[in-house]
Amino acid sequence: MDNIKGIIFDYGGTLDSRGVHWSEVLWQGYQDAGIPIDKETFRTIYVEGERALARERIILPQDDFHELLLKKVASELSYLPDKPDAATAERWSRHVAAYCDQAARACIDEARPVLEALHERFPMMLVSNFYGNIDEVLRSYGIRHLFKGIIESAVVGVRKPNPTLFRLGVDALELNPSDVLVVGDSLNKDIKPAEQLGCHTLWLKGKGWTQEEDLQTHPNTITSITQVLDKINV
Repeated sequence: MDNIKGIIFDYGGTLDSRGVHWSEVLWQGYQDAGIPIDKETFRTIYVEGERALARERIILPQDDFHELLLKKVASELSYLPDKPDAATAERWSRHVAAYCDQAARACIDEARPVLEALHERFPMMLVSNFYGNIDEVLRSYGIRHLFKGIIESAVVGVRKPNPTLFRLGVDALELNPSDVLVVGDSLNKDIKPAEQLGCHTLWLKGKGWTQEEDLQTHPNTITSITQVLDKINV
């Protein structure tokens, strides 16, 4: 990777959860809140909540991550077979949102010095499947200035694993794909489409959505965001 001239980072799962799928972080929040739900039911309402956020304009551009989480958890809870009363649902939503926001902040604090070190040497883009408010999320966490720009699925109308999203990131860097490193937490949504373009890749591997994902391997695997510095000799 001696010829790297620019870097593209994924966001969700890569910078804010140490490579762990966000469903797992939310599940921990549900448990911490004492919500009486089994894992199978949780996974069902998680999927339904994601579909609702994709269908409806629930997340607004000015929402920070805590506000996003409040809306996301409230949406998920609305799909519970035994729906709680409004006061209980609000209490649960606030607890889970606070728990997960704190978890994300801790991960961002770990990633920040890595991003700052890379920012001194490379132009960087963020390419993410997100809800239309990633700019505000980055600003609220104090890392927006480290990225030259953002390519966000809800804004451009294309979602990963479509490699077009990464092509837009490469073009914004004004580089050839062979000069760009892509760092992401999903082998299928980040690493494979980036490699289709000819980019270098680093897969930040944590706990995935399925056991099949957990069993997947790749030669360019890291387990901590700090290892990016070692891989490109910063």
